Amino acid sequence: MKKKIFTGAGVAIITPMCADGSVNYDVLTELLEFQIANSTDAIVICGTTGEASALDDIEHLRTVEHAVKITNGRVPVIAGTGSNDTRHCVALSNEAKRLGVDALLQVTPYYNKTSQAGLIKHFLTVADDVDLPIVLYNVPSRTGVNIAPSTYVELAKHPMIVATKEASGNISHIAKVAQLVGDQIAIYSGNDDQIVPIMSLGGSGVISVLSNVMPKETHNICQLYLEGKTAESCALQLKLLNLIDALFCDVNPIPVKEAMNLMGYAAGECRLPLCNMSDGNKALLKAEMEKAGLL
Repeated sequence: MKKKIFTGAGVAIITPMCADGSVNYDVLTELLEFQIANSTDAIVICGTTGEASALDDIEHLRTVEHAVKITNGRVPVIAGTGSNDTRHCVALSNEAKRLGVDALLQVTPYYNKTSQAGLIKHFLTVADDVDLPIVLYNVPSRTGVNIAPSTYVELAKHPMIVATKEASGNISHIAKVAQLVGDQIAIYSGNDDQIVPIMSLGGSGVISVLSNVMPKETHNICQLYLEGKTAESCALQLKLLNLIDALFCDVNPIPVKEAMNLMGYAAGECRLPLCNMSDGNKALLKAEMEKAGLL
């Protein structure tokens, strides 16, 4: 097994915005400190939940740099630097490496809809050039591309490809991946409602949206499982299931940003084309947050 970047719950942290739409670095500092104080096991910056696709390169890298500076080695920082242009991906990844990140999150190239052979060439090009641990990110509902189990087998041969965030939602697919490469690649759940199921297949934890609002509890789901307290871990997973569903009642990260605003953090709004939730979804989210003791 390759060295794991982290075990447990890493937060897919939001990118807070000011009223004028710029990144709010003061609030980002608050959120990073809140996460570290509440047992988060890693910071995943500029991922899907961090609205990376709506940040320009200067903002993107400044946000990564800020996370590295504030975290200051207390937990690993994993930077999302994926792109549908391999050259851009390599350039952005090398800049993130220069800024001091511990690892990279590499989403499958979106929109182009490359073949499995193209996926292999893309990820290996990044891994060869950047020389940092890489977490693959499989989220076909957003990208239109799925990493096949046989493709994982080829990618696992590279020493710097050490993990995957599996957000396919397909437990049968993830079980096959675990069977084929589970001793070579750490598998993190990319869906908060599947933490325990994926850990039961040998997974190493989660890269979590839920952790934005409940970092300690999400960490505990993983920690209890790792300690062999599977019934307690499962019970906590199920207890939080309705809140998890509410956090995905609209396109991520719209609900979780609203949740952070409700908790008193000035998270701001998402950048267009993502827009505010309906009143009905806001009421649903608020009700579940109240039940969970967040409000």
